[in-house]
Amino acid sequence: MKVGLNLLHLVPGETGGAELYARRLIPALQELDVELTLFAGKGAGGSLEAVELPFDPRSRARRVLAEQTLLPRAARRAGIDLLHNLFTTAPAVLGVPQVTTILDVIYKRFPETHSGLRAWGLRALVPLAARRSRRILTLSESAKGDIVRFLGVSPDRVDVSYLGPGIPDDVTPLPADELRRRFDLGDGPVMLSVSAKRPHKNLERLFEAFEPIPAVLLVTGYPTPFESELKRKAGDRVRFAGWVSDEELAGLYDLSTCLAFPSLAEGFGLPVLEAMWRGLPVVCSNATSLPEIAGDAALYFDPVDTEAMTRALELVLSDPELRERLAGGGRAQAEKFSWDETARATLRSYELALK
Repeated sequence: MKVGLNLLHLVPGETGGAELYARRLIPALQELDVELTLFAGKGAGGSLEAVELPFDPRSRARRVLAEQTLLPRAARRAGIDLLHNLFTTAPAVLGVPQVTTILDVIYKRFPETHSGLRAWGLRALVPLAARRSRRILTLSESAKGDIVRFLGVSPDRVDVSYLGPGIPDDVTPLPADELRRRFDLGDGPVMLSVSAKRPHKNLERLFEAFEPIPAVLLVTGYPTPFESELKRKAGDRVRFAGWVSDEELAGLYDLSTCLAFPSLAEGFGLPVLEAMWRGLPVVCSNATSLPEIAGDAALYFDPVDTEAMTRALELVLSDPELRERLAGGGRAQAEKFSWDETARATLRSYELALK
């Protein structure tokens, strides 16, 4: 089986959990002896050995155009048996079977999350990808339900492949003292929120809920057009960081008191799994996929109830026994997820697409 991986929408440091999905899935598939040809834009592959197509991946319009024109020609030249599109959209005409990972359809639930060309593209291209793909992969049963509901896809064509932790096991965390200096965290408790700065991430309510909490809140994640407004609404104990390295993130999980994750909707919720994996107590919303991923190992709140959010944050900060219980339960819950199983579920989807 010669499989092509469509990475044309990969922009290092700007695509969040989708980038981690791609970078962790590729070696896991190679461990299963799947022969892979990677297709990416100029400079986007980084350390990955990819066929680079001649376009600037930082231009959304050029990514879309390249996917519909350059990619089909490159796929034919490579002689692949199947194309796996990892970033929700797909070529309209290809000539070989396609599997597409639709990460989520949050744009249907919360249209305000995207605007302009991106919003138009999602409305046009995601249903097209669903129609043109023999199989659809997604990251949770919750996301599968949304795909069936909003895109009119038969549930028999949608396969779920849960993710593994985003930070590799061999990463050495940066020391806490260095991270506290680097991100101006002071000497007291730190609450961490790993999140793109988009409306459905619900950070405005988190800032309001956090006001009475005697701690510092650090928000990491790739920048968006919404960030300047969020900074205006954040209090003086909220710190912002962009995309952080694996070493930084591992160290931040280790030094923080809890992960605060207030999202209104998630296709998976990779920071929740990462935090549990590293033994960091998770305080998160009870929306969409998050209870599916965290199970009984998180302290939940209603994401539109800021008072409930405040109570949950106060409780985890003040109760060391609760933190210990959540940390232990989180490690046990995280053990249920692995990139090896992600790759095996992905391979099963390939096999179904080629029948």
